[in-house]
Amino acid sequence: MTQTEPVAFPQDRTCPYQPPTAYDPLRSARPLARITLYDGRPAWLVTGHALARDLLADPRLSSDRTHPDFPAPTARFAGVRDRRTALLGVDDPEHRTQRRKVIPGFTLRRAAELRPRIGQIVDERLDAMIAQGPPADLVTAFALPVPSMVICALLGVPYADHDFFEEQSRRLLRGPTAADTQDARARLEAYFGELIDRKQTEPGDGLLDDLVHLGDGTPTRQELISLAVILLVAGHETTANMISLGTYTLLQHPERLAELRADPALLPTAVEELLRVLSIADGLLRRATEDIEVDGTKIREGDGVLFSTSVINRDESVYADPDTLDWYRPARHHVAFGFGIHQCLGQNLARAELEIALHGLLDRLPGLRLAAPADAIPFKPGDTVQGMLELPVTW
Repeated sequence: MTQTEPVAFPQDRTCPYQPPTAYDPLRSARPLARITLYDGRPAWLVTGHALARDLLADPRLSSDRTHPDFPAPTARFAGVRDRRTALLGVDDPEHRTQRRKVIPGFTLRRAAELRPRIGQIVDERLDAMIAQGPPADLVTAFALPVPSMVICALLGVPYADHDFFEEQSRRLLRGPTAADTQDARARLEAYFGELIDRKQTEPGDGLLDDLVHLGDGTPTRQELISLAVILLVAGHETTANMISLGTYTLLQHPERLAELRADPALLPTAVEELLRVLSIADGLLRRATEDIEVDGTKIREGDGVLFSTSVINRDESVYADPDTLDWYRPARHHVAFGFGIHQCLGQNLARAELEIALHGLLDRLPGLRLAAPADAIPFKPGDTVQGMLELPVTW
């Protein structure tokens, strides 16, 4: 471990598909570095690939966000830390129980079954874009509605309500104040409470309907509401950001884009490489429940431990020339989806959506290009899921 001055974390990216330049010292400090959070609290940042996989699977690191020692990267996060978050914010055995109930909706087989519906949604959105004509904002016209429609279909949530839940999701993840975040969460919970009550007497065919009618009294109504919130928010926000930022990145790398147009069979590996390079969920959070020795350094009980996926996924000991997009490298062992028991539940679905969405864009819009200077297009700040705020394109 190379000692460096603590780096403030998180920070904004200067380029939407590159880690913040201020993180450069962290790459030389692998596998572990010191950082300071927004309130001045010191914490550990895992920056090495091998150590990240070890520690993400280590039961001595807790995901319980309600613990007073749990690290808060922003004031917004600290404001809702006392509220339990299903799946992401609980440890085993509670996590295992929750995951077991919802995992049938997110298996590789289920993702394969949904591919025709995903393809239909992609074509419908592209039909609408083409009919309206260029230019268009790819975020609002395509990148956001595609995963929103898919997760609504999977969960059994009325897509007619998408304006409401997309806005509340935005406030939940990027609200300017903790009060804004708290209000957004309360509104989403109230919405799902009403929807779940309605499903008791008017069942549909979504995953939420299956959970409502399990018949064994679990999950409880409140647990089901919490599950619904996290599945809906994570199920469309992350994929929408990957579609928009992935498209922007391809348009900034015309040689790589040309390779995909010439050989669409490269798309599955291209999706893995984009997941690795973009690392949109940067800063996974844990708390040490015991002392942990790492290469002669001691992480002490109660310490905050964060994982910078954008730095971990550019570990030169694992990925040669890691800052370069390479469709031919074996990138599957990246940690863009996390690792261990909390590895992203929706990764199979996300891969399918990304592959189908990018294929549709490349196939049906061969002249796709930016409709504004690349450096003038706004992207999201570093304290939330990374992605484009808008993406003006023409074709």
